Amino acid sequence: MQGRNIRKDAGRNRRAALRKELLLSREMIGARVRELAGEISEDYRGKEPLLVSVLKGSVFFFADLVREITLPSKIDFVRAASYGKEMNSCGSVRLTKDLELPVEGKSILLVEDIVDTGLTLSYITGLLADRGAESIKICALVDKLERRERHVPIDYCGFKVEEGFLVGYGLDFDEKYRSLPEIFVLKE
Repeated sequence: MQGRNIRKDAGRNRRAALRKELLLSREMIGARVRELAGEISEDYRGKEPLLVSVLKGSVFFFADLVREITLPSKIDFVRAASYGKEMNSCGSVRLTKDLELPVEGKSILLVEDIVDTGLTLSYITGLLADRGAESIKICALVDKLERRERHVPIDYCGFKVEEGFLVGYGLDFDEKYRSLPEIFVLKE
């Protein structure tokens, strides 16, 4: 009987052994979102930007940010995938939901949860430029420098993080942890 338990424990899903360490509290995130919204509202004064959420991860950040921006704007969504069930990007980006509004001649603000390798935002900004956007700026809640493969200019940055796999406030691991109100480092 004891031998069976050992084998059963050894074969457990590795997610069961993961632990979370708090990195950014709800209060820290909320304060920074308000600061970013103020900067964006000032920079886009007199314009009506198209705010584009990069789904799924940015949805909570995007909703909070849009509610704090004090100028007229339009919103749209794009979804690109470069992760799966792993903690590392697969290295290729695929668009799984395209924009519905036209971007030609528009001032675009891409809102992303995290810039990690830079591959996703590099792909999306190239796509928007090809479609004739007047300007493209990036607002990222987290700029994670550890695994950057492509340089992407981040115009509005919430937090810079050197390393770690982050979850919570939209960030997920295999669709888990996304709804946590704070951001944690996920550790094995």
